[in-house]
Amino acid sequence: MDTATPAVTVALHDGSSVVAETGQVDARRHGELLLPAVHRVLSEAGVSLDDVTDIAVGVGPGPYTGLRVGLVTAATFGSALSLPVHGVCTLDALAHASGLEGPFAVATDARRKEVYWARYDDVRTRVGEPGVDRPADIAGSLAGLPVAGAGALLYPEAFPDARGPEHVSAGALASLAAERLAAGAGLLPPQPLYLRRPDAQVPKNYKVVTPK
Repeated sequence: MDTATPAVTVALHDGSSVVAETGQVDARRHGELLLPAVHRVLSEAGVSLDDVTDIAVGVGPGPYTGLRVGLVTAATFGSALSLPVHGVCTLDALAHASGLEGPFAVATDARRKEVYWARYDDVRTRVGEPGVDRPADIAGSLAGLPVAGAGALLYPEAFPDARGPEHVSAGALASLAAERLAAGAGLLPPQPLYLRRPDAQVPKNYKVVTPK
């Protein structure tokens, strides 16, 4: 599952291929949409949560609130069912879904007129750590490269070779996680990958009320 972008996306993977998948784009309703999406995928596949062996969840980078919905839900399932929970960088899953060959980049919308981005040698190999920057500040370093994702599509002047997919899919995330697990490769801990402070802030000089 992944809720790091406006897409709320869930998939079931049997170790070889995606069995069922669903996704809905709504940046404000992650908490409402995720559990019904899980139920829908399990029902379509004709299985229950008891049949699940591992949980993979996108760890971002992404906006604070939406990202936490997926992470908390994955952690709750893992605790309740005694299942391992694995983290996957959302940008890596988007790169995996892009199908691009050769060097390319991925960029998602970070709001505040910025993008979360990373560079890749191929769909399985990220170069360096993800970053958050204004499109104009990285346009030169990514010049000549195709750039996949909503962040690229939003800023065509900075990324003239913008490509799809726009948002991550849980099917691509699950396929990447299954591939890495089968190879014995380590996955990330299911902890949020924050690249800046959350938008929500405690107001300054707020009034403190104490009991009499």
